[in-house]
Amino acid sequence: MADRLDALLGNFPVRATVSHTGNICGIHELPAEGTLGQLHLIKRGTVVVHHAAGKPITIDTPSLLLYPRPCDHRFVVEGEDGADLACAALGFESAAENPLVSALPTYLCLPLEQLVGTRPLLDLLFEEAFEQRCGRREVLARLFELVLIQVLRHQMESAQLQSGLMAGLAHPRLRRSIVAMHERPRDEWTLEASAAVAGMSRSSFAQTFRTTVGCTPGEYLQRWRILLVQKGLRGGKPLKVLVDAVGYASESALSRAFKVQAGVTPREWRRAHVRAA
Repeated sequence: MADRLDALLGNFPVRATVSHTGNICGIHELPAEGTLGQLHLIKRGTVVVHHAAGKPITIDTPSLLLYPRPCDHRFVVEGEDGADLACAALGFESAAENPLVSALPTYLCLPLEQLVGTRPLLDLLFEEAFEQRCGRREVLARLFELVLIQVLRHQMESAQLQSGLMAGLAHPRLRRSIVAMHERPRDEWTLEASAAVAGMSRSSFAQTFRTTVGCTPGEYLQRWRILLVQKGLRGGKPLKVLVDAVGYASESALSRAFKVQAGVTPREWRRAHVRAA
């Protein structure tokens, strides 16, 4: 089976930076920081979480709390023993344009026992978090990144999301087509070709794709191609080099598609993002 995350993580990686390890007591305010997400691992204790994402939640078993997008939140920990946590900020390449960010819910809270097969990884992470070893922050950062990949796997394998990219990647047939688009964006992905990869009729494929992913196959392909173009522009590549890489016949055709997707021309987008950088 094709790797459903390879092209996503290869083109739009995430970098973790350790923000806290150890015991906390009382009230801790955690304001949103720029474009960063947050990943918290609660090893022990009871934490009441107040956040802008919804109603307060009480975490009283070892759990993972993920905010893929910036979100103000507050931890309230009562009792003399407090709670033991390991936390990291998550920098998703391309920030809000990163398809992984938009594919995930506002927040995700999971008991650690639900992350099947991650016990050795979590044990190592907590061991590094609560010991003072050389290079521990870099080791922890990489371990947090591995935990995030396990969360993405869990989202696909548990099929809890009913719509969006992760739901599409969880679908036993649609995922073949989505992965093919990710890996070969320059190919001519007609409805017939995409349906053939999925092993479905054109009508069934089109309807199932729209219902599951939330857009048509053509709209998704255009979105993916333009995301790759934006990544290339951000990296300094000229538009003429990107045209063939994403399967457009000319710069003008790509520019039209880009404006439909991004609301501005490639030149305007590059100017704004170079200035912002």
